[in-house]
Amino acid sequence: MSDPDLLFVYGTLRRGCDGAEARILHAQAEWLGKARLLGRLYRVDWYPALVMDAEATSWVIGDLFRMTDPDMTLVWLDRYEECGPGFPEPQEYRRMIMEVEGVDGSGAVRAWVYVYVRDREGLPWIEGGDWLNN
Repeated sequence: MSDPDLLFVYGTLRRGCDGAEARILHAQAEWLGKARLLGRLYRVDWYPALVMDAEATSWVIGDLFRMTDPDMTLVWLDRYEECGPGFPEPQEYRRMIMEVEGVDGSGAVRAWVYVYVRDREGLPWIEGGDWLNN
């Protein structure tokens, strides 16, 4: 099975955010709608962290995008998230393929997601799992 051309974002890259990287992503990818996955969302600082938890019963809300050029987009996103080869350990994020579902009932799809991999101790939990409504 090939890597997906879909990307799930849950923080500073969402629609409604106006940072430089968000504007670049929105120009390079097609917004498909709101989506969600089971997990927990925490505030690190001016940005959030998605933590995967096998026992999570709460949803993290985000946006699903179809990248027009995944190879190019994922290269600069890895730099933005400071993950992958060339960045010192321990990195904050790891890019993973996860099952994400559309909030409109469109079903589950495989998408790239940046998952927080550091210790979450001391980070405040974002109740409701929606960065834009915290």
